[in-house]
Amino acid sequence: MRQGSDQEAKIVARVAEQIGASFVSKTVKVEPGANLEARARYARFAVLPDAVATGHTADDQAETLMINLLRGAGLQGLAGMRHNHSHPILNLRRSETEMLCRQLEITCVVDPTNTDLKFLRNQVRQQLLPLMNELSQRDVAQILARQADLFRDDSDFLDDLAKQVDPTDAKALSVAPIALARRAVRVWLTETYPPDAATVERVLDVARGATTACEIGMNREVRRSNQRLQINLKQ
Repeated sequence: MRQGSDQEAKIVARVAEQIGASFVSKTVKVEPGANLEARARYARFAVLPDAVATGHTADDQAETLMINLLRGAGLQGLAGMRHNHSHPILNLRRSETEMLCRQLEITCVVDPTNTDLKFLRNQVRQQLLPLMNELSQRDVAQILARQADLFRDDSDFLDDLAKQVDPTDAKALSVAPIALARRAVRVWLTETYPPDAATVERVLDVARGATTACEIGMNREVRRSNQRLQINLKQ
C-alpha cells in the first residue's frame, strides 16, 4: 500500500546515521484488491524482525479502537495495541512527536496514502474523530486511549481463563461458556490483527458441527475433521 521513493529512503537513512542507528530498506508488493489495508499490514510485518518497535502514538491507539469497533471486534480488539517494547511511544500524541522532530530538525516523511479516504483508517482519522471532538466538545483521542487500557485489563483477565479451553478441540469449544469460547477462538486466530466477531462466530459454528469449514480471511480457512479444528490455506 505504501508508495515509497528512493528520496524518502535517503531521508530516513540520513536520520538513522545522525542518531547512530543502522538502516535497512525492504520492498514488498501488495496487489490491489479486497482487504488491502489488512494484507498490506500483514506484508509489512512479515519482513520486519520479531522485536521491531513501531512509532504508533496515542492517536493511532484511538483510531485502532474505533476501527475495531466498526469492524465488530470483541473486547480484545477494543483493547488496541499493548504498551510494551514494540510500542515505545504509545503514550505520546502525534502532535508531540511532530513537534519533537521539528525541534531536532528531523525531516518527517509523510505517507501519501494517509490522505486517501478510500481507506477506513483515514476516514476515522480525518472525518470520524474530528466529528466526535466537535460533538463531545473535548479531545476524544485521549479518552479512547484510556478506554483501551481499561479494556485491556479486562481482556487479559479473560485471556487467562480462556487458556483452559483448547480452541482446536471442537467438543471442548462447543461446551465451554460462550464468552470463553469466543475468547479462545479469537486468541487462536490472532496474528497481527484480531478477527472480527462474525469470523469468530463462523468458527464456533464449525466447532458445533453446523458446517465443516469457514473462511477466516488472509486466504485461510478453519476446517473440522475428527472433532479437531485446523487452520489451512484455502485450496
